[in-house]
Amino acid sequence: MKVKKQKIERDFLILFIFLLLLIVHLPSIRAEEYYADIDITVDKSGFVTIDGTTNHPDLLTENTGIYTSKEKNFWLLNITKYDFFSDFTFTLTLPKGASINYIKSSGHIRIEEDQGNLIIKGYGENTNLSIIVQYQLEKTSEILGVNTVDINLILIVIILILVGLFLIVYFKEIDKKSIDKNKTTNSLDENSLKGLNKRQKDIMNLLLKSKIPMTQNDIQKELGIPKASVSRNIRRLELKGLIEKEKIGMSNLIRIKK
Repeated sequence: MKVKKQKIERDFLILFIFLLLLIVHLPSIRAEEYYADIDITVDKSGFVTIDGTTNHPDLLTENTGIYTSKEKNFWLLNITKYDFFSDFTFTLTLPKGASINYIKSSGHIRIEEDQGNLIIKGYGENTNLSIIVQYQLEKTSEILGVNTVDINLILIVIILILVGLFLIVYFKEIDKKSIDKNKTTNSLDENSLKGLNKRQKDIMNLLLKSKIPMTQNDIQKELGIPKASVSRNIRRLELKGLIEKEKIGMSNLIRIKK
């Protein structure tokens, strides 16, 4: 009985020593360790390129869509390797115009910006490699291959053309009114003076030349004809509808009737 007890104690001691050695040497017998120093680039279509140095068998890749997904206007990038990495560093460049809504990594990260691109830099030790980013792209005006600058240039050209056409029509209307006015004046000179006596024609020509209303005294002085003759001929021109009078104080202003 005593011998059996001693054997049990010896076996227990051996087992204890074995477990102690196993715990001490556990780091040397665990799974293979990986390292990574990589650059990750994501384009506007969600394709990912991973380049750099690593001993992981399937980390490096070119133009793959396996790491991204899209729901409505939101993109999700998920690069997760559950293997053990003794250390890793990465530089992740998102597409130009991207804004980050959510970001998570198994290591430490910082966010920078370079010429419109968001750049995420991170590193970690003794953990798995995980980079999860939800981002959104700004809406661009690239319609049928035309970007914002081109559209703005086209709009400016269209506006300039419209302004040019407006000015052409505007000045043509002014010229037309001027021509019509000249035609009206000439018609008055040539046609409306027919059937008038000499003094009536002289009065009409004087009013046309003056272009402003005149009093009977002004007409008498300019033409040098008797006052009674001026009054008589003005009355006849008024009856013919060629002139009109306007009472201003004690005087009558005489003008060509429009």
